[in-house]
Amino acid sequence: MIYLVEDDESIRELVIYTLQTTGLTAKGFPCAKDFWNAMKQEYPSLVLLDIMLPDEDGLSILKKLRDAGPTKRLPVIMLTAKGTEYDKVVGLDSGADDYIPKPFGMMELVSRVRALLRRTEPEQRNDTCNAGPIHVDLNRHVVTVDGNVVALTFKEFELLCYLMENKGMVLTRDQLLSKIWGYDFDGETRTVDVHIRTLRQKLGDASRCIETIRGVGYKLEESET
Repeated sequence: MIYLVEDDESIRELVIYTLQTTGLTAKGFPCAKDFWNAMKQEYPSLVLLDIMLPDEDGLSILKKLRDAGPTKRLPVIMLTAKGTEYDKVVGLDSGADDYIPKPFGMMELVSRVRALLRRTEPEQRNDTCNAGPIHVDLNRHVVTVDGNVVALTFKEFELLCYLMENKGMVLTRDQLLSKIWGYDFDGETRTVDVHIRTLRQKLGDASRCIETIRGVGYKLEESET
């Protein structure tokens, strides 16, 4: 089940119709109050969340979801008319897994929803990864830097794991976009850069392990440089 919180009736109906005709189950809500009432009855597999709502803004809803244990890792995609890089960073830094500015294509939306759903049930991995001061417990989804826990979003965690699994290798933005997001749309490699930026901010000094390869992509080294 997918929940959509969107006050624009025409957009809400179109998105719900598109999701249902592509084999996904979905419910739409015009306001935060209706959404929270539905959450008392059933947790969805994913939430599509508009920022500008009449009673409670989407970022406030997102914060509450991330602060609550049962919904801490609930996949959330922000849908909003705000498309500047600043607004995108705010949304991602608040815990969103993806961000789609309006207007957006319905098939692109479905592709991103399916890609995120595929990645919310990751294969069980029975080991840990280390790179310099960064330690990742793959099963528990816990990241620490010098022993201190670092809170990452689902996408940031998967991005860091993929970089660590390919330690020392240069990964292009297209490779990262395809592997972590599961889609490849022209111009969307900026999504990778935004996530790398927020990931570096959270890793602090340890972010120097992630090296930018100008014009190509990124790589992660064993130790800081």
